[in-house]
Amino acid sequence: MSTSQYAPSGPLPKVPGTRVAVIATEWNSEVTDRLVASALEVFRKEGFGKDDVEVFRVPGAIELTFAASQIIESGQFDVVIVFGCVIRGGTPHFDYVCQSVTQGITALNADCDTPVIFGVLTVDNLQDALDRAGGPAGDKGREAAETAIKMRHFVCKVQDL
Repeated sequence: MSTSQYAPSGPLPKVPGTRVAVIATEWNSEVTDRLVASALEVFRKEGFGKDDVEVFRVPGAIELTFAASQIIESGQFDVVIVFGCVIRGGTPHFDYVCQSVTQGITALNADCDTPVIFGVLTVDNLQDALDRAGGPAGDKGREAAETAIKMRHFVCKVQDL
């Protein structure tokens, strides 16, 4: 879904007591720091306390899957967001990294009871990433936080069935 087509569907649901882990890469931190800041702002506006959201850093995108799996296994968090930025270069490395992190996070979502929100930008250049991190192409950090809240609400509803 392109950002230009994204429109929140009204107020976000309330999910008291929710704990969120935000995992961001150190690589391309100029971008990932913006994504994290936007997500944290959404959580603050939605009434999440400082102890409700914890930020973790990993070196690069490949490490996101392992970090998310460890966070899930800890049992301390209700939802996980992963933020990364992979910029196309002149080698096939871009394709391998993108495929690996996408498949890894998809597998976690299929196999675990904790939602993992995919906030990894896969772009052609730095400007494309900055445009999606609060620039003219939208704010993927905000979108990921809103998605995390909605997915936690979804899990709570399903558990109540």
